[in-house]
Amino acid sequence: MSMKRRVYYHDTDCAGVVYYGNYLKFLEEARTEYMEERGLSVKALLDAGFGFVVKRQEIDYKYPARYGDTVEIETRVTEVTPFRARFEYDLKNQDGRPLAKAVTEMVCVGPDFKMRELSPELRSKFV
Repeated sequence: MSMKRRVYYHDTDCAGVVYYGNYLKFLEEARTEYMEERGLSVKALLDAGFGFVVKRQEIDYKYPARYGDTVEIETRVTEVTPFRARFEYDLKNQDGRPLAKAVTEMVCVGPDFKMRELSPELRSKFV
């Protein structure tokens, strides 16, 4: 799944470059769009007692995104287990130049923040 996002002034630092921590917001937006496209409404899952927390995050920065750029984020799920989903992302600018690669490992938890198992039906929607 691919998503495009424009870089706004509030995304950047004083040099007009996207602040490194804001990439986490970009990944969150892309992950939400990925799930929604597969019929996995984050709100509906939360209402049903399924939450997702970040277990691990890694980002390899390749080239800076700048104010006014359009960032395209390619998102895919490469592994789903009964308790965990692994998201991988490739980010590039409007010219196709690679900006970053990232991996997010999410763990499913219940309202008590204890791990909660995903049903096989729910897991199948991730890929």
